[in-house]
Amino acid sequence: MIIPPYRADEKRYDNGMKYERCGRSGLLLPRISLGLWHNFGDVDSFANSRDMLHFAFDNGITCFDLANNYGPSYGSAEETFGRVMQSSFRPYRDEMVITTKAGYDMWPGPYGNWGSRKYLMASLNQSLKRMNLDYVDIFYSHRFDPATPMEETLQALVDIVRQGKALYVGISKWPYEASEFAYRYLAAHDVPCLIYQGRYNMIDRGVEKSGILQQAADSGVGFTAFSPLEQGVLTNRYLNGVPEGSRASKGKFLKAESITRELVESLNRLNAIAARRGQTLAEMSLAWLLKDDKVTSVIVGSSSVAQLSDSIRSLSNLEFSTEELREIDAITGTLTSPKL
Repeated sequence: MIIPPYRADEKRYDNGMKYERCGRSGLLLPRISLGLWHNFGDVDSFANSRDMLHFAFDNGITCFDLANNYGPSYGSAEETFGRVMQSSFRPYRDEMVITTKAGYDMWPGPYGNWGSRKYLMASLNQSLKRMNLDYVDIFYSHRFDPATPMEETLQALVDIVRQGKALYVGISKWPYEASEFAYRYLAAHDVPCLIYQGRYNMIDRGVEKSGILQQAADSGVGFTAFSPLEQGVLTNRYLNGVPEGSRASKGKFLKAESITRELVESLNRLNAIAARRGQTLAEMSLAWLLKDDKVTSVIVGSSSVAQLSDSIRSLSNLEFSTEELREIDAITGTLTSPKL
């Protein structure tokens, strides 16, 4: 079968996507970004991955979030994206915000992990080759390294921008005090931190409680939320327990025993609120995050075009009444994140 050449939808910026300024920068990000953590590796259908990427861009999603070891196997999500860049996306490169990260295990030995200058720079060079790119728009330190001087990690980010291999830099999952140091250091070296990436959803509100979300806003730094649906928990998938083929049934990142009877009962109560709003539970969960202007964008995963379409529909209703917010808080206040 011959696949016709890809041409982006001419109405891609008129399909309902909204954009938000990222901190005190000139960069606008789509409120919904597409994450390639799952379902874009070499174990997945390339045709399905390609179709999701095309659908995302055709509907105004311009930000694609990757990391060096996304797959599986490690690096294969970047390779998938690189294939689509070569075959489809090349004419539209300047309309995209492509991000990648380094900080977790990538290759054997002492130089393929954490936050050393050697690892960050080598990893980015490899990522650029896999994605068929000359530069990324945002490069992240994927996690705080307590054993490497912060100055070394941050100076590597500064030099990566000065080398033209990234336009902006960000940090992900850094603790409060380290983030404060990072914001000051990067600003003093004329490469201000663009964005903080953190785990955030209706159940896991750690970035609220720690002050990280407000700290980013006060520092002129954007915030993008990953796991906005709590590994699929905040969808209709677990309203009747653990279905066959679900992420919890596979037990890698989300365990079946985490889906307790109490959690299922709470999810059904949240689903009832969503139904009153004319939304699915997933749509309401994304809308709950996007109601807050401190959240620049949310990174959604997807296994199908239909699932991605559902995520985009959340933008049609971002308004919550005081009573709705009170109900949601009452339900989620007794829950703990099922992540392990």
